[in-house]
Amino acid sequence: MWTPPPEHPLRRMFAGLAEHAFFSHLGVADPPLTDYLSVLLTRFIHNDDVYRLRGATGQPLTELSEMVVEAERLPTGGKTQRDYYRHIGDFALFWTGIYPEAVERIRSRMCKDAFVNYTAQGKRGYMLTSRLEEEQHHDAEAGLFRRLSDQFEVCALGLRKVREEWEELSPSPPTGGLIS
Repeated sequence: MWTPPPEHPLRRMFAGLAEHAFFSHLGVADPPLTDYLSVLLTRFIHNDDVYRLRGATGQPLTELSEMVVEAERLPTGGKTQRDYYRHIGDFALFWTGIYPEAVERIRSRMCKDAFVNYTAQGKRGYMLTSRLEEEQHHDAEAGLFRRLSDQFEVCALGLRKVREEWEELSPSPPTGGLIS
């Protein structure tokens, strides 16, 4: 999993957008939470990170339901299971927050994820990550993942605000006729 350095331009942009969206629109002042989300957004710029989990055959897992099944097959505890549950939370939060219209399209297709509640699975993924962190005595990390689970819907709403703000930063397409 790639972690962007603090000075990475996209991470700085996402950090500013997340801080503004969460504090100004939602009244949430939680620097560790907004920092985590800005790192998540920067990491998920790369499709390889969005679909980094692999199944038993080595193929990328592209559906949340597949990720959950694979996580359940792993030995209880340990870093690998924790990484899978964390990714399940991240994956579900990313799609419900940044691209909720994609989650709605999934529900209309004939696929396993049509029957999956992304919010419930994201909350569960973060809660299980929190418990595994507690077992490893990483209390600060456990607290962050517990907040991500407890405040999943608020985080998704905050990420929607981040998307709205970054879309406002995009230059608008030119209007009018052809330029010669």
